[in-house]
Amino acid sequence: MRILGIDPGYAIVGFGAIAYEGMDFVPLGYGAITTEAGTQFALRLVSIYDDLGELIRHYKPDCIAIERLYFTSNQKTVIDVAQARGVIVLCAQQHGVSMYEYTPLQVKQAVVGYGKAEKRQVMDMTRRILHLKQIPKPDDAADALALAICHGHCATGIQWMERKVRTGDTI
Repeated sequence: MRILGIDPGYAIVGFGAIAYEGMDFVPLGYGAITTEAGTQFALRLVSIYDDLGELIRHYKPDCIAIERLYFTSNQKTVIDVAQARGVIVLCAQQHGVSMYEYTPLQVKQAVVGYGKAEKRQVMDMTRRILHLKQIPKPDDAADALALAICHGHCATGIQWMERKVRTGDTI
């Protein structure tokens, strides 16, 4: 299974593509979509949409794992990130790629085994799981790879549940 992890934002959108087979994770690529400060916001959203479309065409993911937004104290930032996230969801939908959402707590639990792990611990475990020499940069890319790993750990259960729902079987 190919998983594209996405850490949403409007200045920086982290991405990380992995292949997950059995219990093995293989990094395919990672980085960030960046938009210029001072650029009209709508044009930044167009850039995110276009660049994500290119990533989907390049990596051909079976699914996308994205961080679920949570409210922060800065309302303007959360609204702008939510708009960028909406563009990401739209792009995935229009490319026919399923999306799965995870909270930071779920990612920490799946990657480190502890829901209150510190960011540095998550980044180091991501590096170890993917057998990378260094922690991926920027941090947004490391976060995106952690999201992809989280989905890999959760995918078997999710696929089982979806199959049950599709076939009408009782759970």
